[in-house]
Amino acid sequence: MRSFIVKRVLLGILVLFGVILITFILTRVIPSNPAAQWVGQRATAEQIEAAKIELGLDKPLYVQLGRYLADLAKGDLGRSLRSHQPVSAELRAYLPATIELVLVSTIVAVIIGIPLGVASAKRKDHMVDHVSRFFSVGAVSLPTFWVGMFLQLIFYRWLELLPLGGQLSMSIKLTHEIPHITGFLMFDSLITGNFVVFKDALAHIILPGITVALYPIGLVARMTRSALLEILDEDYIRAARSYGLPERMVLWSYALKNSLGPTATVVALSIGYTLVNTFLVEAIFSWPGIGSYISSAVISLDYPAIMGVTIFSACAYVVLNLIADVIIALDPRVRV
Repeated sequence: MRSFIVKRVLLGILVLFGVILITFILTRVIPSNPAAQWVGQRATAEQIEAAKIELGLDKPLYVQLGRYLADLAKGDLGRSLRSHQPVSAELRAYLPATIELVLVSTIVAVIIGIPLGVASAKRKDHMVDHVSRFFSVGAVSLPTFWVGMFLQLIFYRWLELLPLGGQLSMSIKLTHEIPHITGFLMFDSLITGNFVVFKDALAHIILPGITVALYPIGLVARMTRSALLEILDEDYIRAARSYGLPERMVLWSYALKNSLGPTATVVALSIGYTLVNTFLVEAIFSWPGIGSYISSAVISLDYPAIMGVTIFSACAYVVLNLIADVIIALDPRVRV
């Protein structure tokens, strides 16, 4: 197991280096003028030349890459061309909102997707199975921006049950102290006993959370159903049934436990996917997360910010893939 983990970690480092190399070259090849963005629109030619020297853009490409890798090893992702602030500091400011949204959506996906897949496998080719598969395919196929606006239309405009967007109501921001300990608003408000802020934050996260969770719900349900259908034909399942064990115990204690490997892989990959692909949802719901940050960076061609988010997303995928591989390798039926 140790050699397997070391091998996967080394492979992940190689992948990260490839991502860094490709993104670095692309940001230097694409026609743009980072020095002009750094000093502003009304800068003179002398100021632009001075900015090139300050940013190191006057050096050969391999020298720039070496400096960037050296800074990256120290945790320095560079400075934003728009705000002149460190990209790492800006990511720390925007990431908690996105991580909170992704965690809530992942919990919802697991709570709904696994029972849905179990019910579909248990009642194969019956009405429950058909409805479950129809819902799963629809959840994967529907565009998130359409789902988000549809939910806003129903729960905000027609039913007036949930807020339209944002992370907190303006009245709560003005009349209550907003706790900031870890950066995760719901967690901070809960541990500080600020239940008014917690209740308002919970109401605001419901619609974007459901919108983000819809895609992983479909994936988890389909993967759970597929894995269970294979396991339910195994000999040990037939033996358990022949012993007279209750069907619920056979299904949930024996079959489901042995089918969680593929499901865990799907959950881990869906977390990585939603972590960096929530910009549409965050734009629709005015959510102050990394999605809104990267969309602003792309529009303004803020290459240090774009590279910072790209490197972070690659690291997230590598770590989540490693976790999924370790979970699968823990299964004694799988040969490392």
